[in-house]
Amino acid sequence: MKNKKILLALFAITFMMLLVACGGSDDEGSSGETDTEKTEDTNTETEEGNEEESSGEQVLKIANDQEPAGLDPHITPAHSSVRVYSKIYSTLVRFDENMEITSDLAKEWDWKDDTTLVFQLREGVTFHNGDEVTAEDVIYSFERILDEETGSHIASYLGSIDSMEATDTYEVTFHLASPDATLLTNLTNSSAAIVNQAVVEENGDLQQVAVGTGPFKLEEWVPDNRVTLSKNEDYYVEGQPAVDKLEYYTMVEEASRLSAVRTGEVDMTTVTAQSAELLENEENVNVMDFQTLEYSYVGFDMNHEILSNQKVRQALSLATNREAIADIVWNGQATVSGPIAPSMGNWSIDVKEHDLYSNDLDQARQLLEEAGYGDGFEIEITAASTYADMIDTAQILQQQWAEIGVDASIKQVEWGEYIDIWSNTSADVLVGRNGSGSDPDRAMNYFFNSEGSANVWGYADEAYDEIVTNGKTTIDDEKRQEIYVEAQNHLLEQSPNLFLVSPKNYVAVRDSVENYQPYPHNAEYIVETTKK
Repeated sequence: MKNKKILLALFAITFMMLLVACGGSDDEGSSGETDTEKTEDTNTETEEGNEEESSGEQVLKIANDQEPAGLDPHITPAHSSVRVYSKIYSTLVRFDENMEITSDLAKEWDWKDDTTLVFQLREGVTFHNGDEVTAEDVIYSFERILDEETGSHIASYLGSIDSMEATDTYEVTFHLASPDATLLTNLTNSSAAIVNQAVVEENGDLQQVAVGTGPFKLEEWVPDNRVTLSKNEDYYVEGQPAVDKLEYYTMVEEASRLSAVRTGEVDMTTVTAQSAELLENEENVNVMDFQTLEYSYVGFDMNHEILSNQKVRQALSLATNREAIADIVWNGQATVSGPIAPSMGNWSIDVKEHDLYSNDLDQARQLLEEAGYGDGFEIEITAASTYADMIDTAQILQQQWAEIGVDASIKQVEWGEYIDIWSNTSADVLVGRNGSGSDPDRAMNYFFNSEGSANVWGYADEAYDEIVTNGKTTIDDEKRQEIYVEAQNHLLEQSPNLFLVSPKNYVAVRDSVENYQPYPHNAEYIVETTKK
């Protein structure tokens, strides 16, 4: 993929998420199977899993809506991939259940000054192939991310690093070019994984192989069917993980996932708000909901002849009824959002007060007139065929924009093609989902700074870059909040994306599953999860 133009899926969206928030990579029907045939295959595999459980082995079975797009954490941000490789790899630091930064491979760290950060690594931690983790592995991993040839989607996350040195076998020192209030938070991202140099060099990349230090090891990947992970017996956290295996089954159709969780073929799966209602009275199934850190969006090709005009983009924003999208697409279980999801609290502005969220059709028509498109224009909206919410959103936008004379057609593409379209900005208009992340820098810098790794839209504005760079280098939180309020208002005026709504997410869980709790920043924290 091109430098700084790979996906995201995400979160992003934190989904992805974050979408980039995004999902996984699955081509519906690409294997020539019908959905029924896929379910039959899955039944066969889960029967094998039942035999294993009868021997005392605990196997947690999860139905996923997409196939992983690859397993290389440094270049693949699709959520369908993150949910798998986040169990295989470790990072220097991570978030705990309260979204507080805590240790992972680094047992402690210390800011010597505003631009010098020293990490002390745990001793004796090994990769799944037995190699011990040292400071050199940390340096190699981050140099790989920063290498333009890698095309990593998180290169801008580490952009403040000027140099790194192994000051001892288990000590690595980062020297920053400038203060960076976001660095520790960015290092919690699953894509900031510590990888094994020998494995990368042997295979070229990590898309089909995975050798990490995390709680689970890659055992098998059967394309379009399942990914099996087995317990890492040498994981540095005693007693984790609690189950012996994870089995991720690809079930693109939600009807298949609902059937599987109802019958016990799988233990858990994500569902839509509409399906969550269908499961309310289902015996042996609990539905858990949580407010996400992600938002749905409409992305514009800023180099498009028509869409490069700011007044056109503003007109489309005014013609977009976001409340209707929340009600129809998300069954009312979503909140109107800007680029920073409301669940991030004081970092997020009240976008409902912004003029461009007023759904003023007369003003929208006036702006099109001023832009030279008083008679309207034709445009194409692209959406992923495997995500019903994207298709529904595209259809609603098609109807709403028609009221101001915009004739929008809809192009549905399979997930793999969608990823390529996103990364290469080869759509006029793209419907998607992103994750705001756990720091406003992700939402504002990563996606929209002219040098942002996930700025695939061609958006470049010097004034905006200056604002968000100031936000990244300001340490005081109160001052940072003021800066990001300015940044959000500036971005809404420019409208390189239209930000729509932040939905709730739902997970259907069999009552045989214990010690599972989804968090907004990590819906699949399952190292302590067990089955009774």
